[in-house]
Amino acid sequence: MAAACLLMVCGLLCAWSVGTAQPCSLNRQGWADCNGKSLLHAPSSLPSNITSLDLSFNSLVMPRHGTLLMHFPSLHSLNLSSNALLVLSPAVFSNLGALHLLDLSSCSIAYLHRDAFQGLGSLHTLLLSNNSLQELEVPFFLPLKALFQLDLQHNALVSVDAGSLQVMEAVPQVRLEGNPWVCDCTVYPLRRWLQRRQAVQVTCASPPGLRGREVAALDSQDLGCPVKQRFPRGASTAPQITAVTQGNTTTPPTGKGGRSWPYLVAFLVAAISISILIALAAKCKLVHKNFASYRHRPLPETSSTGGSPMEDSSSWDRGSSGLEASESHSTPGAADLQVDDDDGFIEDNYIQPSEQLPEGEEREPHLSI
Repeated sequence: MAAACLLMVCGLLCAWSVGTAQPCSLNRQGWADCNGKSLLHAPSSLPSNITSLDLSFNSLVMPRHGTLLMHFPSLHSLNLSSNALLVLSPAVFSNLGALHLLDLSSCSIAYLHRDAFQGLGSLHTLLLSNNSLQELEVPFFLPLKALFQLDLQHNALVSVDAGSLQVMEAVPQVRLEGNPWVCDCTVYPLRRWLQRRQAVQVTCASPPGLRGREVAALDSQDLGCPVKQRFPRGASTAPQITAVTQGNTTTPPTGKGGRSWPYLVAFLVAAISISILIALAAKCKLVHKNFASYRHRPLPETSSTGGSPMEDSSSWDRGSSGLEASESHSTPGAADLQVDDDDGFIEDNYIQPSEQLPEGEEREPHLSI
């Protein structure tokens, strides 16, 4: 009897130890189901070659440093949904390079570190729905090179910056429904992004006047953003005026009217400078012309014997009267000489020595007498 009781106790202890050591169920495909086992950590007794692990509805504790699942490098699918993870530490999944699907929905995550998904270069699907995310940073998406589906439904997102939207352009499927989007000017990049993607209905949560309306269907007046309106050029000869419309009121632009005065000043300075240069050039030319006319004098006539101009002028004055008196007795040779002098050239040695010699001989007998 005592032996039978001892055997029964040993069997119960063995069964309890086995159940405690392996709370998860395994199948032949390498899938491990640890759903709802109140686990604080992943069981270390699981085979290291499993490809799928379900740890949903547990009480997992995220490590502050290091990785969450150190012994399962072959995982392709990991379900951590419905665990109070709150914050994901940097590189917590860095050892899961072969992971294709990561389910982090309903984990009350309020903040994602920029390096939270470092090492997940092969991740295909990321499920982050039903969390408390308020913003998305660009570095958060950078390690996810192969991401195809991103689920961000029912978070606390009120707006998304243009940089994050640009990075999400490479993700074919993005779910953004159920977030409390604030439909003002900050949602304008999201509206353009939704129009390009032709996404499903993403509605506004505030302000009350736009609650329930699709973000992609809103226009600038609905969002209350300033719109630039340009008047046609032919409507007026005045410069173009740009008006800013805010709601139902139109106010003139501030700070843009004074931008044209530097160009006007530069134009006036250039015009004045060119006028001064033209005036100076004209004045210098006129002064040079007057100076040249002031120095101009007729060339003096020189005698055939090369005498000085003063002597020629005096001899011309003295001989003018005698020339008039003897004009009637002038010989034809003198007339010919005058005609020859009209050509403007002065010949040196006009009277040849051969002609002077007979004249001298004629004069000598006359002197002897």
